[in-house]
Amino acid sequence: MSDDVLRVRPRRIRIMVYIAAPVIVAVFVGISFSLRGTFNETGAVFETPDHVAMVLLGVLLAAGSLLLARPSLEADARGVRVRNLFGTTDLPWGVVREVSFRRGAPWVTLDLQDDDLISVLAIQAADKEHAVRAVRALRAMHARYTQVPAAPE
Repeated sequence: MSDDVLRVRPRRIRIMVYIAAPVIVAVFVGISFSLRGTFNETGAVFETPDHVAMVLLGVLLAAGSLLLARPSLEADARGVRVRNLFGTTDLPWGVVREVSFRRGAPWVTLDLQDDDLISVLAIQAADKEHAVRAVRALRAMHARYTQVPAAPE
């Protein structure tokens, strides 16, 4: 058994959401403070609970955007673990037929022996060379660990 482990996480989307999340909260805090008093046209009154709710809404939206930074892939001699937005899938190498990164596809897919597809959001086309290196390494591991052993003579 080899000690090599491949760990991949997306780069661009993580940078974007780490910048966007605080901005989202700041925008909602700003909106909250700008909504004061009674609006004559509608009769709406904004009070402290409304301000708190607006800030909490911003925090929830920011937390939701951080889910986009969650995807990861970890591969070793035993198989591959794919963590996407809402779940994790553990696959032994024997069920993976092919590592696909088709032209124009936003991310890598694992084609399985039963014709299922598993999206790998951790390897995204937007990451360009980082994605290419990750796909090459994943394909090399797939080839290494799915070789059919030679029959004894």
